[in-house]
Amino acid sequence: MMMERRSNMKLGLRLLVLLFLMGAGLIVASLIFALTDAMSIKMMITAQDVLAFIVPAVAAMYIFYRRPWHAMGMDRAPSWTALLLVVAFAVLSMPAMNWLVHFNEAMKLPPSMSGIEQWMRASEDAAADITDELLDIHTIGELIVCLFVVGFMAGLSEEMLFRGAMLRTMQDSRMGTHAVVWIVAIIFSAFHMEFYGFIPRVVLGLWLGYLLVWTRSLWVPIIAHTLNNSTVVLFSFLAGKGIVPKDFGDSLGIPADGGFPWLAVASAVVSIALAVWASRYYSSHKKDAYISNDNQQVTT
Repeated sequence: MMMERRSNMKLGLRLLVLLFLMGAGLIVASLIFALTDAMSIKMMITAQDVLAFIVPAVAAMYIFYRRPWHAMGMDRAPSWTALLLVVAFAVLSMPAMNWLVHFNEAMKLPPSMSGIEQWMRASEDAAADITDELLDIHTIGELIVCLFVVGFMAGLSEEMLFRGAMLRTMQDSRMGTHAVVWIVAIIFSAFHMEFYGFIPRVVLGLWLGYLLVWTRSLWVPIIAHTLNNSTVVLFSFLAGKGIVPKDFGDSLGIPADGGFPWLAVASAVVSIALAVWASRYYSSHKKDAYISNDNQQVTT
């Protein structure tokens, strides 16, 4: 994916510009929240998604590149193979991800860091309160709104910023692809300030990052992110209606008796195997595309 720059701005400066635009967006969003008393939590989050994620991502890429949508990978439609890959991984990885969440939540810091742990728990509880308010769904209309805000808008905005802008900008440098994917995944997880979900969110960030690298379409990680969030929303709605158990989506893969998590291990093995297959599949297709392009050039 060729990325034609507008200038030879160094990577460090490009990242500073992106962070500045993001910070400015957060300030504007905060001012709007402070001046508007009647705004609901869903409206506030949507405004934040637009002002602090989407606008900074597009503005930064417009400053850096002549074709920002192309540079972000938003001009390339996802293939059916990519869509099937996203759905398959979401289903197959669920037990492993649930166990990883359970493992991360059970982690404790040394007694000497008890003050930090209490602060982390308080931050986690505050985030949980916001999530509970968002997922307080009673009607189909509320479900649709929540799927739009928590599912689509969060998936779209965060992928445009972290993968479309940050990852693609860092990838357009001398840094190795794997290092870029890992660094962005860690930043993505740290940004959420949910310390007891840090590890599983890093894993999610890795998956989303590699999806963009492999498919070269930002719409693939956007769909994967949206599917991940929407699943949580849908399970919460169904649980509230008594259709499924309350912890139906979160308990799969976690042994009720505290035994060995065989299902989670099997899920992890299958998920890793699927990721390895995807890497090889897209690598071979890129090579075929290069060979095809070379042949066309020779015969022209």
